[in-house]
Amino acid sequence: MQGVGFRPLVYRLATALGLSGGVRNDSTGLVVEVEGPVALIERFREALRQETPPAAVVSGHLDEWVPTEGTAGFEIWPSDAAGRRTTLLLPDLATCAACSAEIFDPKDRRYRYPFTNCTQCGPRFSIVLSIPYDRAATTMRQFAMCAPCAAEYADPSDRRFHAQPTACPACGPQLALWDPTGTCLADRDKALRRAADTVRRGEILALKGLGGFQLVVDARHDDAVRRLRRAKAREEKPFALMAPDLDWVRSAARVSVVEERLLCSPQAPIVLVERREDGGDVAPSVAPGNPNLGVMLPYTPLHHLLLADLSFPVIATSGNRADEPICTDEREALERLRGLADVFLVHDRPIARPIDDSVTRVILGGEQVLRRARGYAPLPIALPTPAAPILAVGAHLKSAVALTLDAHAFVSAHVGDLETVEAAEAHQRACEDLPRLYACVPVATACDAHPDYASTHIAMRLGRPTIAVQHHHAHVAACMAENGVRERVLGVAWDGTGYGTDGTIWGGEFLLAEPASFERFAHLRAFPLPGGDAAVREPRRAALGLLHALWGEALWQQADLAPVRAVEQRERRVWASMLAAGVNCPATSSVGRVFDAVASLAGLRQVTRFEGQTAMELEFALAGIDTDDQYPFGIAKSGEMAPWVIDWAPLIGSFIEDVRRQVPVGFLSARFHNTLVEMIVAVAQRAGQERVALTGGCFQNRYLTERAVSRLEAEGFRPLWHRLVPPNDGGIALGQAVVASARWQEG
Repeated sequence: MQGVGFRPLVYRLATALGLSGGVRNDSTGLVVEVEGPVALIERFREALRQETPPAAVVSGHLDEWVPTEGTAGFEIWPSDAAGRRTTLLLPDLATCAACSAEIFDPKDRRYRYPFTNCTQCGPRFSIVLSIPYDRAATTMRQFAMCAPCAAEYADPSDRRFHAQPTACPACGPQLALWDPTGTCLADRDKALRRAADTVRRGEILALKGLGGFQLVVDARHDDAVRRLRRAKAREEKPFALMAPDLDWVRSAARVSVVEERLLCSPQAPIVLVERREDGGDVAPSVAPGNPNLGVMLPYTPLHHLLLADLSFPVIATSGNRADEPICTDEREALERLRGLADVFLVHDRPIARPIDDSVTRVILGGEQVLRRARGYAPLPIALPTPAAPILAVGAHLKSAVALTLDAHAFVSAHVGDLETVEAAEAHQRACEDLPRLYACVPVATACDAHPDYASTHIAMRLGRPTIAVQHHHAHVAACMAENGVRERVLGVAWDGTGYGTDGTIWGGEFLLAEPASFERFAHLRAFPLPGGDAAVREPRRAALGLLHALWGEALWQQADLAPVRAVEQRERRVWASMLAAGVNCPATSSVGRVFDAVASLAGLRQVTRFEGQTAMELEFALAGIDTDDQYPFGIAKSGEMAPWVIDWAPLIGSFIEDVRRQVPVGFLSARFHNTLVEMIVAVAQRAGQERVALTGGCFQNRYLTERAVSRLEAEGFRPLWHRLVPPNDGGIALGQAVVASARWQEG
């Protein structure tokens, strides 16, 4: 792992022991040659094992004895860029305590300098242009070090010894504050102080951060938050907060030890925490109707200084409009964020690639990454066996890119939904960037089997053989890879939408899966989805599809049910005709759509404002409910070779009875969730497969995941779940790469 101070550590250890030789970075990692008495060499090897830099990740090592050369002294040799690039690149790391102390010390030469860093923190993946990781191969190459910085860089006893992004106010990047026309209003520290004044006034600040622009407003100022929502066309989806410090987070939310550790980690992700009823001074529009807050702490010196000047929480959300990629260039930001931001706080350090903030939550006592970006990308997933070099382009939503290379799968930062031309262009750049960075020519491109995904079209244009991977097989393969498993598993792949091998919309799948192949062992009973994709935004459509499968046209006589009441008379005739004729009513087995239908029947919501909103609200309704009650369901086969079919009809019938008896929504939700878990157990018992992989967007639900793991373990199974790769479509690229590589190697 390069960029963590390994060479300085080696230098200090070798010289302290009087050993001669040298150390260098190359395209595979770190190469060390030490010469001296065998006893001292053994002490060196042991010290190296014991004193690995805190941010380092060692994936393997090889020792080899070679003839002595009689060298004198120990040196840091120039990097060697030749050969195959397999070294691990470090993600961007949050500001360390030592650098934070410097920027707040008036006596320090880096006082209030917003680009302070060292070997233990600062930009890495967002600035690197090629491997090996040296200053000349980063966007810092345009900044020549001043004499004091150069002295630190060359001093083995200094923590900035060979810190590639190191800089100071005299020689490094600088801030500027622009108005919306690009006119400079202030520079350096005055720019930062005036930017803070802008936020205090309730205005919107566009801030060029580590991996792209953020939009910053006072999180206490409801009018400012509402204005930001209107400008971004983001009606109800929660905004992430940046808190001034950990004490504020504790006052606003109930924070566990694990959550605190995540917040303060070098990754410094957004962490979903349970908000206090009376805690914090957060505007209602920040996360309307949501019992959680997405909170992060300042992770760059620029953020530390801004939040220290403000002393209150701010919204720090992606600098983009709906469905567009985040802006990384200041001139581009003036165009794309026109009318959205009041002022622009920019700097002159180029960003090599866009990197958004990562999102995590705690499940089963550990972290689960929901959006994998800053702090995590491009750390690889170690594969059980070497893989063919495959580029995987991911899914259509929450897209990312992956590259298999030897025994690693490198996963890009989160790209996002490919709903716009700009997003598709950003995705294509990511497809080109990852192989270029590792000087790898993939033998094939893996894509989703859905023919209309933008990512599939991009794969077709890359000019190499394409391997289509079924969506849910990719989900299961990603979970297997993350858990280091190659043997067959029962994969429970539950999400909203995936193109099935039979042309229907899958999403409630149980697959007996291996890396190269799968068998559909079981699935939820399919039902019609009136309006197709429109049902994703209207839970009432999913509910009416279920009701039509239950009762046919008699559903329209159930006027007491919320989804029936939610359809106006003029719409009713159209929808009734659609359902009766089966026109624009694709069949689906999706658990995600069943979540929508249940929320609609419970009267929670008939139209959503963002993806997954109904499932989130059903999960929120569980607060304070403790019951093992469940609903009945059916499970049967239509033939010896046919998959098992789980019939939701008894569940929905009993659920409707409870709704009519006015059972509280919390109990409705608990019984529904418990029933889903018992479906998993019932299928696992029939499959007889010890390992059960839980994957897909539905397993972002903490209650569902934790109860499923508990019940499976109680029945003697070994459940697998996601931790460092998202269970949602952000993990699809990894699964595609694993499946395609296995198929390629099998011919």
